[in-house]
Amino acid sequence: MRHAAALFLFLLLALPAAGETFRLGVGREITGQVVKETEETVFVDVGFTILSLPKKEILERIAAEATEANPQEGQVTTSATSLFSTIDRNEVSVKENVDRVAGAVVMVSTPGGLGSGFLITPEGHIITNDHVVQGETRITVTLFEKQPTGGFSKRKIEEVKILASNAYVDLALLKIDGLKDLPVAYLGTGDQVKVGQAVFAIGNPLGLERTVSEGIVSTLARPFEGLVYLQTTTPINPGNSGGPLFNLEGEVIGVTNMGAAFAEGLNFAIPVDAVKAFLRNRDSFAYDKDHPNSGFRYLPPPRKDPAKSNP
Repeated sequence: MRHAAALFLFLLLALPAAGETFRLGVGREITGQVVKETEETVFVDVGFTILSLPKKEILERIAAEATEANPQEGQVTTSATSLFSTIDRNEVSVKENVDRVAGAVVMVSTPGGLGSGFLITPEGHIITNDHVVQGETRITVTLFEKQPTGGFSKRKIEEVKILASNAYVDLALLKIDGLKDLPVAYLGTGDQVKVGQAVFAIGNPLGLERTVSEGIVSTLARPFEGLVYLQTTTPINPGNSGGPLFNLEGEVIGVTNMGAAFAEGLNFAIPVDAVKAFLRNRDSFAYDKDHPNSGFRYLPPPRKDPAKSNP
């Protein structure tokens, strides 16, 4: 009996505290505490041994879930296959949010104009509108790097790749190389967005860098040309296109892409769930830099001719 008790105690001591879960494909999962991480490998304590997991084999990385009795504010969940991350944190004021999220917002410039975008990975993946970069091959991204003494300094990156683009939903995925540990914007969840909730945008309207505007969500699903958009009173102007629309938890709930001309308070954003779907299926919209006018383009079907309809 003492041996059984000793064995049970050993097992309790050997089991790691709730850590991260790593999905490796073919239904395989490993859960444990990360004890070390390099650029290529994650070392995970699974209780009785430490496993080395090559990062290229990790399909998804999921943090331990918070419980209602012990919520873990600031807990981040990252999907390696979908590129985006989510976070669990409390609501704060717009002023406090700007301090924690503004570093992830960038300016996207082309010879034809400029827009906004936001970083979704520390390695430099950026979401913006397709119409901001459509037909362009020379793209510049301006990062606004937070300084220890306060304020931001500008850093221009001129080597920018288009990885995927979907003109129909007006989204594009860009990538800058050679940098790491960049600040990221976390994506929210569409079913948690409510009519009347406070939201704010950060972007570069008319080239006025890092402009903050705020409003509320007016409508969750405003139909327009076969798609649905978030309608918001948050001011959106040329140059805001491709920028993030945040909730008060500092999560992206939409990508700003258009406003009604000569009308006040009628502005629109692509819902965050559409952004997640675009990222999960980005291979279907892969951009070919050598043949920019070819590749995967899904056009709307032709409309039925009323004159040929049966009576």
